[in-house]
Amino acid sequence: MSDLSLYWIPLLPLLGAAFNLLVGRMLPRRVVHAVAVSAVGLAFVVVAAKVFGPLWHAWHAWYDAGRTGAAPALHETVYTWLQTGALRVDIAFTLDALSAVMVVLITFVGTLIHIYSTGYMAHEPRYAAYFGYLNLFTGAMLILVLGDSLPVMFIGWEGVGLCSYLLIGFWFEKEANAYAGRKAFVVNRVGDFAFLLGMFLIYWQVRTLSFADINANASAFGGELVWGGSVAFFACTLLFIGACGKSAQIPLYVWLPDAMAGPTPVSALIHAATMVTAGVYMVARLSFLFATTPGAMAIVAGVGALTALVAAVIAFAQTDFKKVLAYSTVSQLGFMFVGVGAGAHAAGVFHLLSHGFFKAGLFLAAGSVMHAMSGSGDITKMGGLRKKLPWTHLAFVAYWLAICGVPPLAGFFSKDEILAGAFGAHVAGWPAWYGKLLWAVLTAAAVGTAFYMSRLYFLVFAGECRADEHTRAHIHESPPSMTVPLLVLAGFTAVLGALWFPHALQPPWLQIYEWLEPATSQAHVGHVSTSTGFGLMGLATALALAGIFAARALYGRGPSAVVDRWTAAGLGALLWRWVRDKLYVDELYDAVIVRPFRAASEFLFEVVDRFVIDTLLVTGAATAIDLAGRAVRAIQNGYVQRYLVAVLLGAAAIFYLTNRGEADFRYRAVGPYTVEFEADVGTGPAAQSARIEWDFDGDGAADADGARVTHPFPAANSYPITMWFTDGVFGTTRRVDKTVDVQEAP
Repeated sequence: MSDLSLYWIPLLPLLGAAFNLLVGRMLPRRVVHAVAVSAVGLAFVVVAAKVFGPLWHAWHAWYDAGRTGAAPALHETVYTWLQTGALRVDIAFTLDALSAVMVVLITFVGTLIHIYSTGYMAHEPRYAAYFGYLNLFTGAMLILVLGDSLPVMFIGWEGVGLCSYLLIGFWFEKEANAYAGRKAFVVNRVGDFAFLLGMFLIYWQVRTLSFADINANASAFGGELVWGGSVAFFACTLLFIGACGKSAQIPLYVWLPDAMAGPTPVSALIHAATMVTAGVYMVARLSFLFATTPGAMAIVAGVGALTALVAAVIAFAQTDFKKVLAYSTVSQLGFMFVGVGAGAHAAGVFHLLSHGFFKAGLFLAAGSVMHAMSGSGDITKMGGLRKKLPWTHLAFVAYWLAICGVPPLAGFFSKDEILAGAFGAHVAGWPAWYGKLLWAVLTAAAVGTAFYMSRLYFLVFAGECRADEHTRAHIHESPPSMTVPLLVLAGFTAVLGALWFPHALQPPWLQIYEWLEPATSQAHVGHVSTSTGFGLMGLATALALAGIFAARALYGRGPSAVVDRWTAAGLGALLWRWVRDKLYVDELYDAVIVRPFRAASEFLFEVVDRFVIDTLLVTGAATAIDLAGRAVRAIQNGYVQRYLVAVLLGAAAIFYLTNRGEADFRYRAVGPYTVEFEADVGTGPAAQSARIEWDFDGDGAADADGARVTHPFPAANSYPITMWFTDGVFGTTRRVDKTVDVQEAP
């Protein structure tokens, strides 16, 4: 397997997608899911063979040699896609430390989600289409992370955008689901446009789009572009706007909560292994470019911190199981962006990895719970499910404690390292307080995360069941196809933290920081002293436990009477509705962006398209031609004498036009204030017998006649001259007007 080309990693899921989308609907379901699961599973086998084979050995040799020279990476060029002038784009893939982490996450978690889907979607009529889209989603994400240039990354970038539209709106029979798919597609196109602009700006500066070549020419981005900003600043800012679209950051996060309209396994794939991690990965991949512009890094970290806090606040008041998890994803992505923005790239990528495992598990657990609750996701009508769903509950506890940041689970180490990186950030050009501000905002978001996730746990699994009798009678544990992936993910959530144990407790080959360091070596990594680090760790743990116990005190036995009383009226009710309704951000966007654009589009449609183009240009032109045809048709009546009259009239018109003579005149100075005028009327019969008259003072009366006349003027000035030409054949008179500048000297 280690001898297989890298292109087999994305190709296998793409082949599975092609098979199921083309012929899957004609085959038994067991064949459909066998092909889909095998396609992603075999991709994971190839990944494992590549990562833990040649790449692993090359990394060890490089590490043992003192980490000198270029970091190890596997690179393969499939073919040259485009070559014109200085631009050359190869379909090429690179497997290095950073992309290795991503492909392991995508293929392993993706395989578990595919297996889970065989049980969750067992009764879906469009079974083959679902698995075809799921394979396509996985293949597109693998292209994105393996591509060795921005254009190849952009192919995968657009691929996951398309698949999100197909899968979020998979149950398009419901208008809300179709709307959610369109919303995700449109919002992401905004970010994609910015991504393209950033890519064009990079090419304009260095005439290459390969990551390796951009890295080699990173110093060329330092020059000022406009408004005091460097090329690197504008390029990185535009690319980050693209990342905000894919990774659901302010202001482009509004599509992700609505993405819950899709099947739950799709939510797990989007939130854990594909799509939303794309933006974080892109910033980490271009860390060498972002490192040259502290301003762009400050924007990345600041937006990430703000998003983490805002999403955590919104999650407080959500009552839909998947909506709570959706906002938790938005918040956790904010943590990752603070990591890569503050220079702690390895910590940000490790949090991406650990979050991928426990967030996939959280969504799959949500699907298991909703499967048991007859499809209901209202957490206020759940409760007491720890006894009826023991395996789901066991797995959920691991995910819950991990996202809360309780040691020794993976979420504790990855989140704590980001907090430490923000606290000790020393990016050149940042004020000293900026890193501390990021840490404070993230700490508040972390406490909020512990609270709302604990609220979710207690409302779903603790207390007594609040469902109606019919639902309670049918609550049952999910089949093994759904519970086994849950338990596997829970196991990895429990042990992944070992990858970030203190250096003294593990060998270098097990330290993910050492593994990722070559890919992020140019980042501004902040450091804190050992005592400060342990102090921050202890504070984060204490605050997480405080959030958990606060949620238990309020929701340990069901919906909180204290909260209900506080939110029943007055300021509490206003604040609760504001948070519950997502801070009215959707309504703001609707009023400021959607409605004006809709009004403009309706104006363009009704006035420009329907009236100007359709009525005047298209229909009007056709009507005019039709009327002209009707008029001409009346002449074509078969009477020869009428045809003869028409021929004679035409001949007369031609004779007139060719014999009426020209009508113009020339002039030249012949003395002081004296000008000679000569008529230019041709030599035809009409010209030979013509009468030519002149007006030199603009009074409308003839002052002289003749084909050539000389006239003295009283002073140097501009004079209006008129010539009348009356031909002797037809008797028609034509007028020629000119302004003549008269000078003292000829």
